[in-house]
Amino acid sequence: MAGTYDDRDGKIWLDGQLVDWRTANVHILSHAMHYASSVFEGERAYNGKIFLSRAHSERLKKSAEYIDFEIPYSVDEIEMAKQQVLAANGQKDAYVRAVAWRGSGEDMGVAAARNPVRVAIATWEWGAYYGDAKMKGAKLDISRWKRPSPETIPVHAKAAGLYMICTTSRHAAEAKGCSDALFMDYRSYIAEATGANIFFVKDGVVHTPLADCFLNGLTRQTVIGLLKDRQIEVQERHIMPEEMERFEQCWLTGTAAEVTPVGQIGDYNFEVGAMTRDIAEAYEKLVRS
Repeated sequence: MAGTYDDRDGKIWLDGQLVDWRTANVHILSHAMHYASSVFEGERAYNGKIFLSRAHSERLKKSAEYIDFEIPYSVDEIEMAKQQVLAANGQKDAYVRAVAWRGSGEDMGVAAARNPVRVAIATWEWGAYYGDAKMKGAKLDISRWKRPSPETIPVHAKAAGLYMICTTSRHAAEAKGCSDALFMDYRSYIAEATGANIFFVKDGVVHTPLADCFLNGLTRQTVIGLLKDRQIEVQERHIMPEEMERFEQCWLTGTAAEVTPVGQIGDYNFEVGAMTRDIAEAYEKLVRS
């Protein structure tokens, strides 16, 4: 599959039925376009099986609840729809995007309780999220924006509005020749990258930011499980930026990123070490098992 994302062959599941890719459109006055009333999931299918598929569907429903709407399909129905799209597009290894949003309706202001909730699922072939950085180690900028306090926004929802600063931060990073950007949080602790969680290694111990103001990624949770299975100590805690000077290894985790080593963040350098490689290989083996 090639071409721009609005001009491709294939099928998209839209509001309960498969439609041609090019006709999967929404009205310009959809509430989500104006007020970010949208939630989504990013998933990967390996050999025809979506890794942690049901957990993603459950999180989609929960994210909608966080921003005050209800998805009109059950988890089972969402699960069936994802399989229908993969089959219709003839894909076994693919990225899966489920999205739900407030559409156009009687309301066109901040409040939109009377507008219908719409749901779509698309799949496409997508390689390494960071390109060759997955082998050589990604280079990260440090964003000027910070992850907000849980008192200001529903930080545990995978909601479109939370990604505004991700887009601007990644654009700034790419302009500097970086793969991504690292956020601090509202307290100036290390938080996450624009679409991935982060891990550090020092003296055989793994350190990762406490997910108290950002999404506790499903890949993050999976990797923590892999580390604990290996009897590796994992400290989930608040991490100050200056601690990066003493860390030896670093990697990112996410459905799109999978496990990607990091070679540099700002002025701090890291080796692509044995533990990083082992966890990346273990994750690859797990998702394809």
